Amino acid sequence: QVQLVESGGGLVQPGGSLRLSCAASGFTLDVYTIGWFRQAPGKDREGVGCISSSDANTYYADSVKGRFTISRDNAKNTVYLQMNGLKPDDTAVYYCAATGYYCSAYVPSIEYAYWGQGTQVTVSS
Repeated sequence: QVQLVESGGGLVQPGGSLRLSCAASGFTLDVYTIGWFRQAPGKDREGVGCISSSDANTYYADSVKGRFTISRDNAKNTVYLQMNGLKPDDTAVYYCAATGYYCSAYVPSIEYAYWGQGTQVTVSS
């Protein structure tokens, strides 16, 4: 069974950090671009960034550029989202997803074939 599972979410104070993980089962991540998305209550889903499979090229939305970093460990079949300098506006459910498209720029969510169930990130004092 093909599955993506996010973990690492939680409650953090403004300015704090979290690292989310996206682990795959039933398939290997190393041939897929992995994207991260988030959705806050009452808002549309927003692309956070992505990392390509072949050369680990990355793309970030302007809202997170310089604060968030996406990396991958193909040996562990896992992709990470390191989030630093968190702000209350970063509060959302975060999802990872897999696509065959190369990550050179924003890849629309419709192009992603596999999705995780999401993990909640809450930034609050």
